[in-house]
Amino acid sequence: MNIHDRATIEIRGKKIVILGLALSGAAAAKLAVRQGADVFVSDNQDTLALQDTLTDLKALSIPGELGQHSDQIYDADLWIISPGIAQDSELVQKAQSNDIPIVSEIEFSSWFTEAPILAITGSNGKTTTAHLLAEMIQTDDLHGALAGNVGIPFAEMVLEDLGNPDPKRVWVLEISSFQMEFIEHFKPYIAIFLNITPDHLNRYPSMKEYIAAKMNMWSRQTAEDFIVYNADDTILVEEIAESTSRKIAFGLGHHPEAIFQPNRTKIYTEEHATLIEMNQLALPGKHNLANALAAATAAHLMGVPNKSIAATMSQFSGVPHRLEPIAEINGVTYINDSKATNLDAVQVALESFTQPIILLLGGLDKGGDFRSLLPHTHNNLKEVIAFGQAKELILTALRDAVRSTSVMDLKEALELAQNCSQPGDVVLLSPGCASFDQFENFEKRGDHFRSLVTVMEKA
Repeated sequence: MNIHDRATIEIRGKKIVILGLALSGAAAAKLAVRQGADVFVSDNQDTLALQDTLTDLKALSIPGELGQHSDQIYDADLWIISPGIAQDSELVQKAQSNDIPIVSEIEFSSWFTEAPILAITGSNGKTTTAHLLAEMIQTDDLHGALAGNVGIPFAEMVLEDLGNPDPKRVWVLEISSFQMEFIEHFKPYIAIFLNITPDHLNRYPSMKEYIAAKMNMWSRQTAEDFIVYNADDTILVEEIAESTSRKIAFGLGHHPEAIFQPNRTKIYTEEHATLIEMNQLALPGKHNLANALAAATAAHLMGVPNKSIAATMSQFSGVPHRLEPIAEINGVTYINDSKATNLDAVQVALESFTQPIILLLGGLDKGGDFRSLLPHTHNNLKEVIAFGQAKELILTALRDAVRSTSVMDLKEALELAQNCSQPGDVVLLSPGCASFDQFENFEKRGDHFRSLVTVMEKA
């Protein structure tokens, strides 16, 4: 199957194999069937949730298999591959040797929509920025829809739009590096780059390969498209230098080419008018100021009035699992930052509080260097409680610099934190690791933490 010319792609009657039956895989299967393809789904896991998904798909006459990837997957005109399958895996190499084209769900879904795409990537801040931007572009002329790595498959939203077309549709997509590994035509009208810090180094051989996957997001852009980039990030500035897209800066420093400039008391416009006073921003913290500037810049490029942009900035107070206050019990504040799955995000979290912090850190190691937290141990960090698969790595890196203990799981970590906390302390779940050693995803980890704290609150 030739997928090199987007205008001539036709999947009707083609054999499409979908590898991975999580949310995006199931949504891609439904979209492919809607477009007339002959679909087969395959997942090498076999859980109750996947069994339920496969039952739902079989009701749509979509066959599949669980617990293996049989040879049937190679009888295909096209693969749509889960972000969880690495590009250097044996499966992928065999498919490529058989000349089977491989695309991501994001790429596949983009074939069936002509609405402008505003895509956001970066090591940290993607989810907050995506939600904030989606709110900003809810206007009479623009109907923003959020999808991608936020837990809402792009395929699902495109399928809905095919059934009920909206001429004012604008897509706001949160994009991970994994989703950019297998793209052919995916081209955002506005590509938003927040930052580049070490992450997913258990997946990529080096930082260079991780950055290259991120930069794929602008690789198909033209001079008609935009890159909105963090001018404070020197790696990012260097990486986008070759792009011919229209480059628009944002940042916490002064950048003459930026549309919005922050100072100590306010954000102001190119005309030196006040956009919003700093004390009116609903989201606290420098990192969130950068996220807000990125979203505001993209919204402005889409024609959203400054008054509407400012209104959203003053009202939007955050997303679940990102520095989310859960409860205050006996003078101790409990914070859910389960979405902090890398160490840079943990550093941001530690800098967000002035009170003494008991940090719950751990999960599945992603190849980060826990010693990067050492400069933060002398500030407000009172104790580290390590849990999960990475607990011994954490203790080895930190125990000489800060009081550190290890436990098996999150429940034990929280119980220990409760016992050693004092009024005025913050108990912060900011794991700095993936969740997959003990949880299906970071959302389940955060929900578990929230439920445990709620039980404590009622006790």
